[in-house]
Amino acid sequence: MGNREDLLVGAMRCLFEKGYARTTARDIASAAGVSLAAIGYHYGTKEDLLNAALYQALAEWGDDLGKALAAATRPDATPAEQFEETWTQVLRTFAANERLWAVQFELLAFLGQKPDLKAAFAAANRQGRQGLADLFGVTGETVGAVFQALVGGLAAQWLVDPESTPSGRDLRKALLAIADAVGD
Repeated sequence: MGNREDLLVGAMRCLFEKGYARTTARDIASAAGVSLAAIGYHYGTKEDLLNAALYQALAEWGDDLGKALAAATRPDATPAEQFEETWTQVLRTFAANERLWAVQFELLAFLGQKPDLKAAFAAANRQGRQGLADLFGVTGETVGAVFQALVGGLAAQWLVDPESTPSGRDLRKALLAIADAVGD
């Protein structure tokens, strides 16, 4: 690897170990085994490097989730079983990516001060909504937004109390109960 790649790996490690706000440029340079000046040369600022590390981590999570979902969903499963299996896989990714979720929640407090990061999160949200709707075989950005709210809410619950986070089956039953309560 070259200095640029080393910096990205070092920034990702610092991001997960220290969080976004507590990571210094010196921390990253030390973790990457490069000079402090390398950050400016390759990324411009520490924030640009941390943002690149975050985007890379999110892309890796998305790729891992896609592979897990493809492997877990049985072609002969009923729609209800597919729904449950899909959410079970989503929940499993929380444990493997706990620090990534913690950093994302930390960053929500800073988005008002970081317009570029806020814009990137907004773009990722729009893309994520469509991806989630497609994943569940439904159409509509609003439906994707509801799935997105479920993912974020479940991640928050899992970070606080993993043992009481609803399972895929629990989610299916809860959504059916909600549909019954509000449906015609």
